[in-house]
Amino acid sequence: MDQSPEEVWKECLDVIRDNVPRQSFKTWFEPLRAVELEANDDVRKLTIQLPSRFYFEWLEEHYHALLRRTVSKVLGPEGRLFYDIVIERDDIQRGYEGASMHLPARQSDHRPTDGDDPPSFPRPQHPTRSGGSDAMGSYLQESDVTNPFVIPGIRKPRVESQLNSSYTFERFIEGDCNRLARSASWAIAQQPGATSFNPFLIYGGVGLGKTHLIQAIGNYVQSRRSGTVLYVSSERFTSDFVHSIQHNRVNEFSIFYRNIDLLVIDDVQFFGGKEKTQEEFFHIFNALHQTGKQIVLSADRPPKEIEGIEERLLSRFQWGLSADLQTPELETRIAILNRKAEDDGIELPHDVIEFIAHHVKSNIRELEGSLIRLLAHATLHKREIDLPMAKEVLRDLIRETRINLTIEEIQRLACQYFKIPEDLVRAKTRKREVVQARQVAMYFSKQLTQHSLKTIGLHFGGRDHSTVIHSCQSVENQMETDPKFREMLDDIRHAIELRSR
Repeated sequence: MDQSPEEVWKECLDVIRDNVPRQSFKTWFEPLRAVELEANDDVRKLTIQLPSRFYFEWLEEHYHALLRRTVSKVLGPEGRLFYDIVIERDDIQRGYEGASMHLPARQSDHRPTDGDDPPSFPRPQHPTRSGGSDAMGSYLQESDVTNPFVIPGIRKPRVESQLNSSYTFERFIEGDCNRLARSASWAIAQQPGATSFNPFLIYGGVGLGKTHLIQAIGNYVQSRRSGTVLYVSSERFTSDFVHSIQHNRVNEFSIFYRNIDLLVIDDVQFFGGKEKTQEEFFHIFNALHQTGKQIVLSADRPPKEIEGIEERLLSRFQWGLSADLQTPELETRIAILNRKAEDDGIELPHDVIEFIAHHVKSNIRELEGSLIRLLAHATLHKREIDLPMAKEVLRDLIRETRINLTIEEIQRLACQYFKIPEDLVRAKTRKREVVQARQVAMYFSKQLTQHSLKTIGLHFGGRDHSTVIHSCQSVENQMETDPKFREMLDDIRHAIELRSR
């Protein structure tokens, strides 16, 4: 074999990285390493080493489908994955011998349970009568593969929707950040093609729930058997279109898509610059819309900001309703974490949930990834999850929050709380309420920013670092003896963290 096991595993990791949240990848896949690649009886076996039995159990429960499909993609249909598991002391006491165990990965296929979206690798293509391969074969049930494109009005193909069954309305947490998009999605799911929301386009940043919501529409419609549903990424649509051109089957490609009752296309911004793909989608769009079929789209930005899209197609994107998904507010982030903890069957202290929600604000994937990371650390080190452990394990998240804060912003919020003019904390006055506001502001500047003591002092009227140290010690001493003062600090910290989002 030309490739080493490390090279093969690196290719696998490149695929996996694109299909799991960043934190999940760092926690569950970065620690793994390939140890062997061998060929026996027309089977290529890749063995990777796992640090413990816990990794084996977690990967098999949550990621076995992703791993199996990835290995099949990299090594071909004959590829098989095996685990070399490092034996822990407890395992040896339970009767396991040797330094490691060698086990095959499970080969059965079902959806992962943690909500990660497995890559939609196409099934092996079936030969057609023309001798080429059928570009749409992976969307169709086996009985339809021999004749996937049929004449409209005679028989419809049974299409595999390509939906992730875990993306449902019940599992979508609603908040102010997504209420319009969620309400419109629910109305469309009730009556696809019969509302004024056609097409329906959801846009927003990475990890805010676009894919979840558009697939929830498809899953609901499919559960009610209200018509043929197909979910496809824009890249997959383009790839299949190019394939149909290569094999002179563009007409069949077009007929197939015009027979879909609910077409869901993810990340349409990637149509930008692909003129032939846009032209074909333009005609398919018109045909579906004119016959009352529902079109659901997602993008990472508003339609008018998508570059490289023809004006006539952009205008059609805006025919119906465009709804945005914003960064979830604190209450929604807490609800998402509580749901995730409930799904994983764990109980977390409320202060831990609040700590994560306060510091992870960018998107839902990182929010859930932080919880997985915390759970993995607690399980591997056999520790109870509490606030000190959360601060330790997720300390890099705290650093990211600190970067976003300025001393001036902390001064402003502290003075706002104490109801004094902001310039007084930089003045020479020794009035009691001003001194307290100044000390509190210095304390939070030290806690929540990465500035030196000297820099902090300069922002408070040119005071030296010893004054900053004294102020921080005074605040900490009063926290230990005065519960009301401690509550006041919690209120100010909460205000600061809310403003730093």
